[in-house]
Amino acid sequence: MPLIHDLTTGKKFAAEHGVTLLKALLAEDIYVDNACNGRGTCGKCKVYIEGVGEVLSCEYKVNSDITVKTGKKPNNDMNILSKVYVSDFIGEYRKGYGIICDIGTTTVAVGLVNLATGEIMVDAAAMNAQRVFGQDVLTRITYEIENGEEGIKLLQNTVMDCIRECVKKCCTDAGIDEEEIVEYVIAANCTMTHMALGVDARSIGVAPYKPVFTEGQERKARSLGLPGAQEASVYFIPQVSGYIGGDIVAGAYCCEMADKKGISLFIDIGTNGEIVLSNKGSMVSCSCAAGPALEGMNIECGMPALAGAIEEVCADEGDIKTKAIGNTDAVGICGSGILDTLSVLIKEEIIKKTGAFKKPEECGLYEKRVIKDDSGVRLMLTDKVYMSQKDVRQVQLAKGAILSGIRALLNREGVKPADIDEVLIAGQFGAHLREEALIVTGIIPAECAGKIRYVGNTSKTGAYMALMSEVVRSNMELLAKKISYFELAEVENYEMLLVSSMSFKG
Repeated sequence: MPLIHDLTTGKKFAAEHGVTLLKALLAEDIYVDNACNGRGTCGKCKVYIEGVGEVLSCEYKVNSDITVKTGKKPNNDMNILSKVYVSDFIGEYRKGYGIICDIGTTTVAVGLVNLATGEIMVDAAAMNAQRVFGQDVLTRITYEIENGEEGIKLLQNTVMDCIRECVKKCCTDAGIDEEEIVEYVIAANCTMTHMALGVDARSIGVAPYKPVFTEGQERKARSLGLPGAQEASVYFIPQVSGYIGGDIVAGAYCCEMADKKGISLFIDIGTNGEIVLSNKGSMVSCSCAAGPALEGMNIECGMPALAGAIEEVCADEGDIKTKAIGNTDAVGICGSGILDTLSVLIKEEIIKKTGAFKKPEECGLYEKRVIKDDSGVRLMLTDKVYMSQKDVRQVQLAKGAILSGIRALLNREGVKPADIDEVLIAGQFGAHLREEALIVTGIIPAECAGKIRYVGNTSKTGAYMALMSEVVRSNMELLAKKISYFELAEVENYEMLLVSSMSFKG
């Protein structure tokens, strides 16, 4: 009988001769994304076989010993944590419905919760319409500086419009009246929290970057223009500092960072990269301006993760293979595809350690894919979609910012990358970034390979927990005070650390 060795789980087992690899893996309870139930139509059951390459496991027949690398099972923290805290309601079982909301710089995510059962009935999401005032928080703060009270009110109304539309959709989909909503819990970065409340955020944008408040905030929903019952309340999760907000406090709480026995890194990769290091429960944090490049912004062919966006890229002996969302023709490239492409550029030595493209004639099998003309140099992924030198620089800045933040935290605690026990990647966007791409590009130290765990949208999960339990809210208030924070700009020789972190070491 052929032997199968799965590098992801470490399992070694025998399989029947001629059985499909999918069937053999599922029989051993090894996770494979099998959306079409083995009919070969969804293309999601791909695994990597040493010496063969990437295959659809539902079509590959096992006729000899093989070594495979399967995917990681999606994290179900939201479901697990939901059930843990359903029994810990405020008082006895409650009537009505609650809203959980994660306000991100780029997106707004909302969920409607039945307070009597704890069920998350429906979800809705939208792009944060504040983007028209700037793609990052500093640009939006600048808008407040330039426009004063009028700008502050406009930014508040803009994000509240987004939330209202999401809440309206949730209520329509669930078949309930908006007046049945009795409570909101919102998790957001510090700037978004200030702007959602209509509080002047300008102090966050200038040294010493102090917010007006860090404590959790409570308001009446109607005072913020949010739908709900007459006395419906809104609770905003507390902050740590101007750049470590309630979204990170929620995430650190969900992941039990205060209870860690070893060394853990919590990283929320987005427009800002927020990082918390737990050294046996002692927590220190920092924030880095990653910029929107990893989310497809400021990239020449960049786009959100919508149909037609390239989400996967791999190299195959001079050929570039891509997969677009919806299995349609590619019209652009989103964050996961951007990082995959950079991995290809590095592994195939199409760019130098400095990030500069090599001359086309120096790119070996990929010479025809590298175009150099009056517009500059770029790698063609399809006949229309490409990654340019400018794009590489944008991603390089993001990569350098995140890695320098990690290294600064480790240096501060006297910890080496090899000492890290786990790296927790949070956020809806982060969940789509493959471990190999994170390691190859150097966003995460190479010593952390095999230690990365994806924990999903912990901001929204934390909002759910705080909605269901008053004890959780109190604990989050305490946790926010336990997490220390430092500015990277105050780190000695930080500029040198940042520059060295931008190198692609290969």
